[in-house]
Amino acid sequence: MKNKAFPNASFGTSLRGALGNYLGLIAALVMMVMLFGSLSEYFFSAETFITIANDIPAIAVTAVGMTFVLIIGGIDLSVGSVMALAAAVAGIAMMQWHWPLYLALFVAMGMGAVAGLLNGAISVTWRLPSFIVTLGMLEVARGAAYIATDSRTQYIGEPVEWLSSPMLGGVSPAFVIAIIIVAIAHLVLTRSVFGRHMIGIGTNEEAMRLAGVDPRPIKIAVYTLLGALAGLAGIIQSSRLEAADPNAGIGAELVVIASVVIGGTSLMGGRGSVISTFFGVLVISVLEAGLAQIGATEPTKRIITGCVIIAAVILDMYRERSRSRRT
Repeated sequence: MKNKAFPNASFGTSLRGALGNYLGLIAALVMMVMLFGSLSEYFFSAETFITIANDIPAIAVTAVGMTFVLIIGGIDLSVGSVMALAAAVAGIAMMQWHWPLYLALFVAMGMGAVAGLLNGAISVTWRLPSFIVTLGMLEVARGAAYIATDSRTQYIGEPVEWLSSPMLGGVSPAFVIAIIIVAIAHLVLTRSVFGRHMIGIGTNEEAMRLAGVDPRPIKIAVYTLLGALAGLAGIIQSSRLEAADPNAGIGAELVVIASVVIGGTSLMGGRGSVISTFFGVLVISVLEAGLAQIGATEPTKRIITGCVIIAAVILDMYRERSRSRRT
């Protein structure tokens, strides 16, 4: 009999599935690179790949947290607004209170964590759909960002711009931070009790309760973690803009969710991989960069990106059906 509470017990099957997913995503990336390389003489260059690497940290960091939230069967639509609010608060700390970046970063992540804590606590306590709760937080955080900045962009400049400035090899410190977070999150998901509990909750929450594990604090912790990572992403985004823009992050939640789903994390919960999510971020970024280089218009880019997302959701549906038949 298979262990529903701890599906990772079937290690061989999980490993084969993960490797198959990695290979599929790598193959998709290689085909996209070859396609855009043949359509644009400038695409296949070190400069293009370095630009892509330096573009992805904010989305990659947030996508790590979103992977955890989707694994437990939830969703968070507020991350883009939380990014803007965190950046606004950090901008105030640096420019008005003259705090150094590390203290401003702590405040930004703390603000994000509070937003995530509220999302999780409200969803869990009143058993409300996370879709509705986080949709409300999307508006609350965006409004708070406008109030904090007086609806104007705050120029920050030097105190934060170095975070996204190229260093050795052309990549930025933000990219290195994103890679470290992906690596740590992968270990947490695959090698810790907390990670097994997340997967167990997403697979069969009632079974977890019967096994003596209370899902409520775990779910709240996951939402809080996502909020903190969104706060960090807000700082990274403001370092690229060299400013705190109250309009920043609009639509970011859709890109983040799309990256996670393309990476193979189930919308139904119980299955996901941080490494695959990172590949999903790369797929979206390479697609956007390639379309831009071949001169695709903004409406065309939106149509193509939307079709890729729909295809990923359809693939996820077939994965779920195949998984259900096997179990």
